[in-house]
Amino acid sequence: MNGFINLLKPPGMSSGAAVAVVKRLTGEKVGHAGTLDPEAAGVLPIMVGRAARLLDYFPDKSKSYISEIAFAGATDTQDAQGTVIEEAKRVPGRDEILAVLSQFRGDILQRPPAYSALKRDGVPLYELARKGIAVETKARPTVIHALELGEQTGPDGFMLSVDCGSGTYIRTLCHDIGQALGAPAHMRFLLRTRHGAFAIDSAVTIEEVIAAGERKEIESLLLPMDFPLKKLPRLDVPERFWKLARNGGKLPAELMPQTRENQHIRVYAEDVLLGVAHKTQDLIRFDVGLTGGD
Repeated sequence: MNGFINLLKPPGMSSGAAVAVVKRLTGEKVGHAGTLDPEAAGVLPIMVGRAARLLDYFPDKSKSYISEIAFAGATDTQDAQGTVIEEAKRVPGRDEILAVLSQFRGDILQRPPAYSALKRDGVPLYELARKGIAVETKARPTVIHALELGEQTGPDGFMLSVDCGSGTYIRTLCHDIGQALGAPAHMRFLLRTRHGAFAIDSAVTIEEVIAAGERKEIESLLLPMDFPLKKLPRLDVPERFWKLARNGGKLPAELMPQTRENQHIRVYAEDVLLGVAHKTQDLIRFDVGLTGGD
């Protein structure tokens, strides 16, 4: 059983718990792409079986979110589950917020929050933070492709829609917008609506996954192995090279004359995905194969 489940993770469930449910139902190796905090909801791609081998080769790892920024004080976790560390003084107006959003579009630097899954000496930062151990994190680059202000929600909240690159912290974005305005803020709500090729309009709930598993029909929910790879050039290997390709052998570069060197390629034989490869000057070499053993 190999493929992807486009899961709509509910709030209150950790990404690891979602993986555990699918693992129990399938008996396969299972992982996830792009951790969602327990209180966040939305698209969580679940990788079943050999699908986990393909994560590094997704051509699109960008994400889309709907979030609520609350000008109700800054918290130690930068979200609504934390303790207020800086009291709210005022709520900025819509025009004032719009004026600073341009600072957060395009290539920016973000300092990952202390309460994050990043590790220091093998220990997640959130574990160190809970023990009162302060760890200075370094600012790192990320990209915000689009950032739009939505409706006001109550006396101190506004909706934000964000399209961003991998590794962006939306709660840090909310915190930093508040700092830029001199109006301490945190993230009150987060919904991920897209993770690369996986979109919320086709996601399935954890209840649907469990029900399908109990009916022994969970395979019907699996998206094909090449679902997130459709933007990669495709090579259909000629019959004379089928055996070589299935064994992960090197193929002649002239089979893909239109692709540039080092570009990733999805490789098929008889319409079956064999793996992902890249082209050198003379050869096509497999980066990951899907027909070998586990």
